[in-house]
Amino acid sequence: MFEVTERAPAIDSNAGENAPAITAESLGSAEFREAHQVRYAYVSGAMYKGIASVELVARMGLAGMMGYFGTGGLSLERIEEALLRIKERLNRGQSFGMNLLCNLIHPEAEDAIVDMYLRHGVRRVEAAAYTQITPSLVRYRMHGIETDPQGRPVVHNHVMAKVSRPEVALQFLQAPSQKLLQRLVDARRMTSEQAALASRTPMADDVCVEADSGGHTDNGVSSCLMPAMLRLRDDTRVSGGYDRPIRVGAAGGIGTPHAVAAAFTLGADFVLTGSVNQCTVEAGTSDLAKDLLAAINVQDTAMAPAGDMFEIGAKVQVLSKGVFFPARANKLYDLYRQYESIEQIDEATRTQLEKRYFKRSLGEIYQETKDYYLRVAPEQIERAEKNPKFKMALIFRWYFVHSNRLAQKGIADGKVDFQIHCGPALGAFNQWVKGTPLEDWRNRHADEIGERLMREAAVLLERRFREFRGITKPSGSLNRAAG
Repeated sequence: MFEVTERAPAIDSNAGENAPAITAESLGSAEFREAHQVRYAYVSGAMYKGIASVELVARMGLAGMMGYFGTGGLSLERIEEALLRIKERLNRGQSFGMNLLCNLIHPEAEDAIVDMYLRHGVRRVEAAAYTQITPSLVRYRMHGIETDPQGRPVVHNHVMAKVSRPEVALQFLQAPSQKLLQRLVDARRMTSEQAALASRTPMADDVCVEADSGGHTDNGVSSCLMPAMLRLRDDTRVSGGYDRPIRVGAAGGIGTPHAVAAAFTLGADFVLTGSVNQCTVEAGTSDLAKDLLAAINVQDTAMAPAGDMFEIGAKVQVLSKGVFFPARANKLYDLYRQYESIEQIDEATRTQLEKRYFKRSLGEIYQETKDYYLRVAPEQIERAEKNPKFKMALIFRWYFVHSNRLAQKGIADGKVDFQIHCGPALGAFNQWVKGTPLEDWRNRHADEIGERLMREAAVLLERRFREFRGITKPSGSLNRAAG
């Protein structure tokens, strides 16, 4: 049997009448809104290859909200160009952030992005795809660390970590390891005094718990993840003796006011949306991709191999309605597991790949791949020439790059091969706005979606809590999104 160790405080049955009204501005953490100088505890997250575009981030900032630019898959030059354009648009100190992706294979690339961010005074990053804390991330976080009049560490760079596993979250809830700090001191990237302060400072200000999201996802359940992460946050604060609690937000599956309300009820300090913003005017993808996205329901996504982690079998959640990409991507992975080289694949299957999947010969695919890697990473081709299975992986990975490019450019002849990262939240959003002007994505704007979700969530929560108190009678479901 379970033993009850604490008794909940008695509820004042009259308190509901006099309780302050729930508003969009009051949802979530006031500290989050103050720290980031935003109107709502609401964020639009980064989406790779600039799908979370300059226009999207700028529009969020101009509306007094915050968005993160999607840097994944972009060159350093394109990231810097986008950053400068955002700063030009948000020239009155409005908040924005940039995506920072872990790169364990080429840490110098991650380091170069951090150098550029520090050079341009970027104060907020969304740290994603981290399985371990890297020197580059520590260097960004702790840059310029100092003490306040009471001798407490003060950092100037904000890190929001996107996590889906407690063991990864724990690394961001704690200070960096002494080994990592000493490594930076030895490399003269940090002073001993800064390292001493950093050893008392958690790696993140905000941890965003990512449930069933588009793209890379563990298909987590928010109602299970959030309580576990909140408990971990509270325990770590006590064990580490940190002055300020780290804020914990919710992402994944958030596409309706009901989902926003559920996240805040679970204890989220803020919410982050992704998929719903991909189907807006500002999103950096093609009109044809948006047409497909605007027509999906909650069941119209599937899991497929991830092109950037193809060999290890990592998965991404993608659009399935109207495209063949998930089936074809899974077929390629099955072939990779079954055979040791391209030459071992039977002739009929090879012909199918060339005519239906790639629409060119496997030899042409490899030559194109070879030309690219000889420019950027010649060691990959050296390895492929010695390892037939790795050569096969390079050929198959071409399809994933190609399918992304088709979707972003909106190449109609390649529509069935579109790779579009998406979660069921967008399907839920589409159903919510059905029959309203927002059914057409050309009327959807990222900032207006955010404001509408927050305002409708506040109405929903206010109504439900009053019903729980017995102040009003149940009134049915929330109205559809207004025009």
